[in-house]
Amino acid sequence: MPIIVNVDVMMAKRKMSLNELSEKVGLTLSNLSILKTGKAKAIRFSTLKAICKALDCQPGDILEYVND
Repeated sequence: MPIIVNVDVMMAKRKMSLNELSEKVGLTLSNLSILKTGKAKAIRFSTLKAICKALDCQPGDILEYVND
């Protein structure tokens, strides 16, 4: 897939666990796991905003486009 989700990279940089991010963002562990593994087909802007706020980053830090 040409869109790579780097939530795990940002979590590691911030030394934040999936449980902690889940609590801060208000998403279930399973939904965050789906996003983290790149299996998500879409993401709401409100979810992206919450993740960026929790991880103190920009959307471009989380989502990356790679040309096939």
